[in-house]
Amino acid sequence: MTLRPRRRLSLRSAKPAGPPPPEVNPQLNAALLAAVEKQILSGSPPETRATVERLVAAGYTPEGARQLIATAVAREVFGVMASGEAYNNERYVAALARLPDIED
Repeated sequence: MTLRPRRRLSLRSAKPAGPPPPEVNPQLNAALLAAVEKQILSGSPPETRATVERLVAAGYTPEGARQLIATAVAREVFGVMASGEAYNNERYVAALARLPDIED
């Protein structure tokens, strides 16, 4: 019996499943990650640190977990800006609980 090498899948030849990811603004990304770090260090809200720990336990890197939380921060900030409403801690904490799913 002759063994053939397995065919390798190339990611370069794969077509993307959807639209390309949005451009990342490095300064905005740094500011959002700084906000996440401040929340973790200050313990306010405590759910931020708990979310990092939960996501890391689920297999995310600490950096990946922080980036997901930064996405929740951005959604809350931009939601507040768009609606003119005040920051809503309960809504933000609920968004943290839904991570890694970022869709509402």
